[in-house]
Amino acid sequence: MLEKIDQQWLTTFHCIYENNSFKRAAEFLNLPTSNISRHIALLEEALDTRLFDRTTRRIAPTDAGEQLYSRTQPLMGKLNDALEEVTQHSHKVTGQLRILMPDSPVLAQAVVSFCLRHPSVSLCCDTSINPKEDLLDGFDVILSFHRGKLSDSNWIAREIKRWPSAVVASPKLIETCKRPVRITDLNHVPCISSFTVLNGTPWIFKNTKGDLVTQKVRSSFKVNSGCLAKTGALAGLGFAILPVESCQAEISIGSLEIIKLEFEPADLVLYAFYSSRKHLAKKISTFVEHLQQQGNIK
Repeated sequence: MLEKIDQQWLTTFHCIYENNSFKRAAEFLNLPTSNISRHIALLEEALDTRLFDRTTRRIAPTDAGEQLYSRTQPLMGKLNDALEEVTQHSHKVTGQLRILMPDSPVLAQAVVSFCLRHPSVSLCCDTSINPKEDLLDGFDVILSFHRGKLSDSNWIAREIKRWPSAVVASPKLIETCKRPVRITDLNHVPCISSFTVLNGTPWIFKNTKGDLVTQKVRSSFKVNSGCLAKTGALAGLGFAILPVESCQAEISIGSLEIIKLEFEPADLVLYAFYSSRKHLAKKISTFVEHLQQQGNIK
């Protein structure tokens, strides 16, 4: 039986199974979608069984497909690990790297330093602070800020950096309105929130056990920029949740004050999202590791 099976067919099968998509498998394997379909057709013919149920909207492995994956995945993994060990010293980071990320000067510097270190990489980068789900398929890596629990997704999330945050306000604002003591008080004072990302309304806090707690806030100043939120807070337009690191200088000189409540805001986290743990191109894993090593990302 083994002599009738081309290893490339199995590689394609595994890539489709793990990405739940013929299109993404074609992108990861750098093959035309027609080749991907032909590999599965040949594998199904050789095994005389159907491996995927296909409709115009989705695909799903059949019982035979599930069994084939579960039985061959450990073997393919061991084979891949063996090949990786032999060739790890000769790996080169090459090819086009497609990134979607916020328009951040420090992130830009991290991307540029990666390209300088790996001149064989061709960069294609778009910027968006709130990428739409239907636009993600064209990218290798999406960088995005989140606060609180991530929503369910087919994408793999790797944490890049975490920022402890605080509710802050200017002394001018504190003098003119009631000082919040509990998070429920935030519904009765002006707040600065996000209108596109981070689930700006409600705000997300963590209790003493680490569980997430949400709180609605009153806001007439909604922005999608941390810089703009801090500027508004400095001007007294409202209370804001900001990473402490980003406003430490203003806190030190007294132009912003940390508001102590019974719960602390959930951390702001930068994540890198990509499509699959397996069949991950070297350029993607190296780029994510490069970001994690950049301790100056703010």
